[in-house]
Amino acid sequence: MTMRKPSFTTVMLIVGLLFLYLPMVVLVIYSFNSSRLVTVWAGFSTRWYLELFRDQQILSAVWTSLRIAFFSASMAVCLGTLAAFVMVRFTRFRGKTALSSMVTAPLVMPEVITGLSLLLLFVHMAQTIGWPADRGMVTIWIAHTTFCSAYVAVVVASRLRELDLSIEEAAMDLGSRPVRTFFQITLPMIAPAVAAGWLLAFTLSLDDLVIASFVSGPGATTLPMVVFSSVRLGVSPKINALATLIILAVSLATFITWYLMRRSEAKRRQAMLQDMTAGR
Repeated sequence: MTMRKPSFTTVMLIVGLLFLYLPMVVLVIYSFNSSRLVTVWAGFSTRWYLELFRDQQILSAVWTSLRIAFFSASMAVCLGTLAAFVMVRFTRFRGKTALSSMVTAPLVMPEVITGLSLLLLFVHMAQTIGWPADRGMVTIWIAHTTFCSAYVAVVVASRLRELDLSIEEAAMDLGSRPVRTFFQITLPMIAPAVAAGWLLAFTLSLDDLVIASFVSGPGATTLPMVVFSSVRLGVSPKINALATLIILAVSLATFITWYLMRRSEAKRRQAMLQDMTAGR
C-alpha cells in the first residue's frame, strides 16, 4: 500500500502554521531559562517569573493597559454599533458618503498620522480651553476609542446587513417602539458581532504602541511602551515570561469564548428543534 503524498496546499498550511507559532513555542521555552542571556540555554528555572512579579514598573503598566483597553473597547462598541446602525439602516440621507468615509478612515490611516493629529488636537485644546491639562490615561482612552470604533463599525455593519428585517418589522407591527425593538430584537441578534468587535477593540488597544506614544504623558505608561523601551536596551528574560503569560491569558480567553458561543449555539438549535416539534 503506497502512502499518499501531501498536497501542495497541505504543505503550505503546515509551513504557515510553523512560521506563525514556532517562534511562540521557542519564546515560551526560553521563558524558563535560568540564564540572563535569552539565546543561551542554561537550565530550567522559574526565576524570571518571580522577577517579573517583583517589577513594579511592568505590573503598573499592565494594570494601566488593561484599564485603558477595557474602557476603550466599551466606548468603541457603543460608538461603532451606533455608526454601523446608521450606515446600514438609514440608506438615504445627506452626508452618508462623508460619514462612511470618516468612520472607516482610521482603518487605512497610518498610525503615525493619527497619533500626531491627536497630539496636535490635545495641545490646541489645552491652550484654548485649558483641557486636558496633562496628557495621560484620558487622552490615551480618547485616542484608542477613536480608531477602535472604526473596526467595531465594520464588524457590526457586516452582521446588520445579513439580518432579516421582517423580524423587526413584525415586532413594530405588534406595537413595539423602535428603541425597544432595537434592544430586544436587533441587539440580541447582533450580539456575537458586538462581542467580536469588543474583543477586537480590546486587543488593538492593548497592543497599540505608536498612538499611545504620541498622546501619553509621564503619568501614564502602557505595557507596549515599557516593553519597547526594555527591548531597545536588550531583551530581558522577564519579557519572555511576560509574553508567555499573555499568550496563556489570550489562549484561555479564546477557549472560554469559543466554549460559551458553542454552548449558546447548541441551546439555540435545541430550542428551534423543540419549537418545530411543538408546531407539528
